[in-house]
Amino acid sequence: QVHLVESGGGLVQAGGSLRLSCAASGRSFIDHPMAWFRQASGKDREFVSAITWSGDTTYYADSLKGRFTISRDNTKNTLYLQMNSLKPEDTAAYFCAATVKHFFYEDRSYYAANEYDFWGQGTQVTVSS
Repeated sequence: QVHLVESGGGLVQAGGSLRLSCAASGRSFIDHPMAWFRQASGKDREFVSAITWSGDTTYYADSLKGRFTISRDNTKNTLYLQMNSLKPEDTAAYFCAATVKHFFYEDRSYYAANEYDFWGQGTQVTVSS
């Protein structure tokens, strides 16, 4: 059974930082792209960030560049999202995702939720003002 389990969410004041983790089990994702998405209450799920299997290329939502950093530790089969300078509008449930593919031929595929095959159940991030 493939499981992706997010952790690290919580309540933080505006301007603070959190680091989310996504631990994978049941399958190695060392050579597969992974990503983070988020969904705020009453809104659609939106792309946050993605990373290639080697970690040499990363993708970010334009509004998050410079504040969020995605990384992975393939020796631990774990994905991370470092979130700095958090804002109330960052409040959402954050989900990690993985694909069975080794890479996407088109960059836009990294941004598309329907390109991913495995999902965690989410971790809640709440940013207070």
